[in-house]
Amino acid sequence: MTDSNPEIVRAAILEIIENQMCDGTPPETKQTYDRLIADGHSHDDSMKLIGCVVSSEIFDVLKENQPFNQERYVAALHALPRLPWDDGD
Repeated sequence: MTDSNPEIVRAAILEIIENQMCDGTPPETKQTYDRLIADGHSHDDSMKLIGCVVSSEIFDVLKENQPFNQERYVAALHALPRLPWDDGD
């Protein structure tokens, strides 16, 4: 088993989402979840969509070697169900 096991990564991302929703930091995570549910997405689909935003932000942080960008993260949450990598060319 390696440290990059997809199930470990998936569990860590879901834990991040759950912590954000419980702590209300940022509040937009829970607001986005509630909006997605109200729009007819299932719990699992809503968590997957938010997880895509989390993983995209983690990727950007690692790629650019910069700190977490809450403004970019919140903007990506607001754009759901459009995914961060669907922004165009």
